[in-house]
Amino acid sequence: MATSRVVPMKVAKMKAAQISKPGADFQIVERTIPEPGPGQVRIKVNACGICHSDVLVKEGVFPWIQYPRVPGHEVAGIVDEVGDGVSDWTTGQRVGVGWHGGHDGTCRECRRGDFVNCRNGKIAGVSYDGGYGEYMVAPQEALVAIPDGLSDVDAAPLLDAGVTTYNALRNSGAMPGDLVAVQGIGGLGHLGVQFANKFGYNVAAIGRGPDNAVLAKKLGAHAYIDSSATNAAQELQKLGGARVVIATAPSSKAMSSLVDGLGPNGKLMVIGAAMDAVEATPTQLIFGNRVIQGWASGTPAATEDTLNFCMLSGVRPMVEIYPFEQTAEAYQRMLSGKAEFRVVLTM
Repeated sequence: MATSRVVPMKVAKMKAAQISKPGADFQIVERTIPEPGPGQVRIKVNACGICHSDVLVKEGVFPWIQYPRVPGHEVAGIVDEVGDGVSDWTTGQRVGVGWHGGHDGTCRECRRGDFVNCRNGKIAGVSYDGGYGEYMVAPQEALVAIPDGLSDVDAAPLLDAGVTTYNALRNSGAMPGDLVAVQGIGGLGHLGVQFANKFGYNVAAIGRGPDNAVLAKKLGAHAYIDSSATNAAQELQKLGGARVVIATAPSSKAMSSLVDGLGPNGKLMVIGAAMDAVEATPTQLIFGNRVIQGWASGTPAATEDTLNFCMLSGVRPMVEIYPFEQTAEAYQRMLSGKAEFRVVLTM
């Protein structure tokens, strides 16, 4: 009697760059391609931006991160498979995932539509594995539709750096014609200058040294202030006082020095993450009704607004591209502060 032999099914594999423990080096490993669960979507990653916030995973800043972990929250790719209960996303559709990696929909903030402040919110590449790999799985509510006119490499940084600057500016209270200053001409700031120009603001770019002046004007700044050679706050007052200062460079000392550059009812919008204190005296705030406000990234809906605005206005990030195999080198390039201006991995 003939017997049949059971042939084991071949398990599909993928490559990912993981951190095994806080402070460890990147390891490129082979993993089983993850299956999407109910309400989840599997994404075939085409590009992933490397953001300074990936330091949170690399160095274990959040004690609750589970390792090994694959970072990455500026993910652009296509829908590869959908889990049960997913009806709004289809296989082959271009999608992205940013910092906002999901929300519970039931907490006090979510019940009021404030999803970005969900008390149980998830962060892509922090709460679960992100885009430093060939595939990833994300909750369906975290997905962003990418318009066809944007390349994956251009879209990736806009999913975090882009929406952060765009959203902060459009919620700052500034009106067309107002003086808006962008502190820092870097990964966030070079986008902030472009957005501010397209919003119709009178844009003053603030950087250290004369070398950024030509680029700042090219990006859309109407004035450039070299904070290493002049008192930036005094220069802003000479221009009439800023209605808004968008602080993008993670230097609390530099941010604090700009409070005196605000005009009446002026606002310092803080989006550059630093660990030390931003300082202002009560009299600096009281006289002139000045405000200091922080601003987080944005929901997927806000991110889609950002991408569509970029399509209409021509705003694009300046990027340096690295192949996935050079993840460690790309991460170090980001850390060096010398990249112009966003670093993007391609798969």
